[in-house]
Amino acid sequence: MPFTDPELAYLATQRLGRLATAQPDGTLQASPVGFRYNDETGAIDIAGRGMARSRKFRNVADNGQVAFVIDDVASVQPWRPRCVEIRGEGEAIVEPTDSAWAADLAQTGFDGAIIRIHPKRIISFGIDETSTDVYEFKVNNRAVS
Repeated sequence: MPFTDPELAYLATQRLGRLATAQPDGTLQASPVGFRYNDETGAIDIAGRGMARSRKFRNVADNGQVAFVIDDVASVQPWRPRCVEIRGEGEAIVEPTDSAWAADLAQTGFDGAIIRIHPKRIISFGIDETSTDVYEFKVNNRAVS
């Protein structure tokens, strides 16, 4: 399992993240997207309306380079940002057989295509440090095999 238990607990409370992909001309695209953690694959599955026709889907199909950030601010007094950043290989799957979204496709109206992120590096902070001063946060930065 590439994620720690506190990271998985945090991911379960979030539904929106930002996906960065590389376009054919080398410029970057960042898109807000819905996601789910896939227990079976240990990966992040991203779905959305018209996913198979989207630029981000084509970017991933072309080069597989992705970065994904899930973050929020748990409180402003005191300041408590939380973040999980995932860098890895993206896979554009038109008809997945093991999507974390499979049970919800009829309700969402999504086309079924997903982008699957296989983590290679995970960076997180503020996830399980509820009493630590923000300037004392320890960043959990690690490679995933």
